[in-house]
Amino acid sequence: MIVDDNPAMLKLIRQEVCSEEDTIVECSDGEDALTAYSKHLPDFVLMDVKMNKVNGITATKMIIDKFPDARIIILTNYNTTIFRITAKKAGAVAFVSKENLFEVKDYLR
Repeated sequence: MIVDDNPAMLKLIRQEVCSEEDTIVECSDGEDALTAYSKHLPDFVLMDVKMNKVNGITATKMIIDKFPDARIIILTNYNTTIFRITAKKAGAVAFVSKENLFEVKDYLR
């Protein structure tokens, strides 16, 4: 599942990270991500941080609270220590800068 409020970024992530065999669910907000996660139970979630309504850190915590085995990778342009710490506390398994999008594949195993 890919969660990002930028349609161009959703497309780029899908092209760079996903294979043709993958089934991809896309969401544009953290609130929608919780509903979609409950419905689809994806293997991984690639979650942006800054989004309207519910941000990615809050959405990560909400999903992890309900589904403790969820594997959420924070994928963001905001590559700061505070975001990294907050993402880890929320339950994210990894934090990847969008500048290094190719690194996501290292975590998708």
